Amino acid sequence: MLVLMLVAAATLRLCPLTRAQPLCRIYTVRTGKMFYGGQQTQGDNLYFSSVTTHLITHPCKKNIALYLGRQLFFTRNNFESSLLPLSIPTSMQVGIPEVTSAHFAGSVLLLVVNQKVYVYDYEANSWNASIGIKHSVSHISGDNCCYSEHTLCLDISNSIFAYLRGDQISQTTIYFSETQGYRFQKYAHERQAEPGVLLGGIFYFHSLSQVGLLLIDQGKAKFKYSDHPLNDSFGLPFDYNGTLDVLITPGQKGILIFWFERSLLVSQSAGQFVNPVRVQEGHRILYSSIFEANITIHNVAVNDNELVVLTRESNLYYGSLGILSSFLIKFSDQTIWSQEAAPMFTGLGMLEILSPLRDSVFPAFDFRKCPVNIQAVLMDPQLQVDVCKVELLQGEFDNKMYVIDMNSELELTAVMIPKPGTSPVPLAMVSNPHSLGLQAIIYEEGYTGDGSIKHRLNISLKQQHHWGRADPNFTSSIKRPTTSTITLDIANKEISCVDLKPLTALISIGCDLEKKIIVQNKISACYKGVLDPVTLQDNYSYVIEKEAYDPNFRGQMATKDLVVHYPYKQLGCPLLIYYATPWKPVVELWREGKFQEIIKAEYVLLEVNGLFTYTYSLTADSARCTSQPQNWTTIMENTSDKGPFAWDRENYVSCHDPKNDAPLRWPHVQYQILGGQTANKITFDQRNGIYVFFISIVDPYYSYCHLQTTFSVYVYGAFPLPIFPEEITSFLLMVTILLSVWLAYMIPKVWHMEQGHRFKAFWGSLCRRCRKFCAHFWCRR
Repeated sequence: MLVLMLVAAATLRLCPLTRAQPLCRIYTVRTGKMFYGGQQTQGDNLYFSSVTTHLITHPCKKNIALYLGRQLFFTRNNFESSLLPLSIPTSMQVGIPEVTSAHFAGSVLLLVVNQKVYVYDYEANSWNASIGIKHSVSHISGDNCCYSEHTLCLDISNSIFAYLRGDQISQTTIYFSETQGYRFQKYAHERQAEPGVLLGGIFYFHSLSQVGLLLIDQGKAKFKYSDHPLNDSFGLPFDYNGTLDVLITPGQKGILIFWFERSLLVSQSAGQFVNPVRVQEGHRILYSSIFEANITIHNVAVNDNELVVLTRESNLYYGSLGILSSFLIKFSDQTIWSQEAAPMFTGLGMLEILSPLRDSVFPAFDFRKCPVNIQAVLMDPQLQVDVCKVELLQGEFDNKMYVIDMNSELELTAVMIPKPGTSPVPLAMVSNPHSLGLQAIIYEEGYTGDGSIKHRLNISLKQQHHWGRADPNFTSSIKRPTTSTITLDIANKEISCVDLKPLTALISIGCDLEKKIIVQNKISACYKGVLDPVTLQDNYSYVIEKEAYDPNFRGQMATKDLVVHYPYKQLGCPLLIYYATPWKPVVELWREGKFQEIIKAEYVLLEVNGLFTYTYSLTADSARCTSQPQNWTTIMENTSDKGPFAWDRENYVSCHDPKNDAPLRWPHVQYQILGGQTANKITFDQRNGIYVFFISIVDPYYSYCHLQTTFSVYVYGAFPLPIFPEEITSFLLMVTILLSVWLAYMIPKVWHMEQGHRFKAFWGSLCRRCRKFCAHFWCRR
């Protein structure tokens, strides 16, 4: 009897430990209905075309989300209040209010309604129809950058594609927008001539700086990319069963999720390699794919590094998007599925399963929620999940954006503290190895208070071209700005490391906006007293003679003089230059207010008012050009729509480049490029005055920035030009000298001859008559 009582007591004590805990405790959100009262939705109620519900969250604004089902619900507080269904104004005249695709683009929500794109500005509560789309579209795609307010980040969020999924690739029309979807234009893509190839989607993979076309052909799919070096080949083909929805995970890491009710695939490389997601129990692989597991997917939710699958069998599967592989584990059973249910991540390791509930009295819908704490569920011993081996993974670069300009480097550091007795493997990876290369070093830095070893990682980043380890056919064009992400994670990380998210930073291999150029001005005209700074600031203006300038920058004389106002606030006091001394400016590079270096790269100058009273010291021949060099005339002819100052790093072609095949037909033309490998300089004509120059760094290998500025010089020391030509002046001077010599010889000789006496008598008589006349005149007065 005593033994039975002890067994019963032990059983009662063990029951709470072995009984499966529920995944979540369901509650209903029913608030805010007083604000709606008897109010009905205005306009046409929108509904989603798919039989399965979708729920998309804003990657940057975590409380903003859109539920798509029989009704659409837009929330700004994670569905923490009752909501009216989303409707579109009847003035939009959408016809059938069926939604086939939706996307958050920065501060607006884009919807494809009845094969047209509409923009909902939820900040201003206004609707607009997109401009420029002339054909039917069914889907839109885009991405959001949440790292900073940098121009590149804004460009990522503003880039949108619109297309008709399932259309023949040989005849489909794709549209692209750089304005958050307000205005579209046709996107030029290489059409596939093969019949039967369908368009599965088009995506801007900013993690790879490529546009990817998803092509479908006879049950197989593959990506075609837009730029070198990936444009010469396709991504590896993969099975395309059903119609796959494509999700781009946040963070620009290149992780894609492809899913259909019987298929779930993942790519860690922006579609280059696509693999099925496995189902595991502990370390044991149960099924190699969702299809093999006989699972029917109802919905999928993802965040930066987590994945959740809700099935129609009312099961919930959870997975981590690891840096090397991805798999799912099945949570304990609970009746959580309904036709309207949709999962949504509300934070790291925090999930909610949401279902709208119709109210019989009020028009606003309530929401049934089932919150799931992933970390708490993973502690269930039945899941056979190993304990996380890492206590800390930390880096100051996490969730930040950096810029690497041409020939620049970036150093990042991180700290990892593993649990005692474990050997986790940290792994740093870049999403775009064609542009960005890395080198990582790890070493022991010390010990923590509890005796754990503290490891430090130093990561060096620079352009792949400058590491010297990659084949030229592997690297992207060095002239093209690109982007990449750097991710530091644990290669053998356990799925229980929910709170240990990877460290990620966005790297822009492009223009550093903090850079600028300044022309050195050590000796100014004001310093030498040639010009007065007070006068220059007092609305100073000067006149350019019509013979010295051409408003069309063609070197032809103008028809009238030009009065120029001098912008002292912008230019300051002009640099002083002696006209007869060949000159070129000393250009300095500055960053964040600090001097960096003297620029020796190639640059060009142009006087902004059209002055052409200066020449270059070198010709194409003396500059040793192997092809015909560019000049301002040819640039203006080829870029007439961009104005006269269009010469920059993007259209510059060096005449010393062996790949430049333009023949050298006119070797004696002026060579108008300064800096670089030549000693070219400028010589001013005999004219004093102010010159205002535009300067542009055109060397495409110096910086991705358009380094341009304006500066002024004052040319002095030139004498006024003579009235008569030098040839006539020289001739008259020689005649005068010869005549003077001849007279000096002839006058003394003639003076003592008879003609000389007659001459003296004549002038003597003339003088006597003049004296008598003057005396008579004065007497009469």
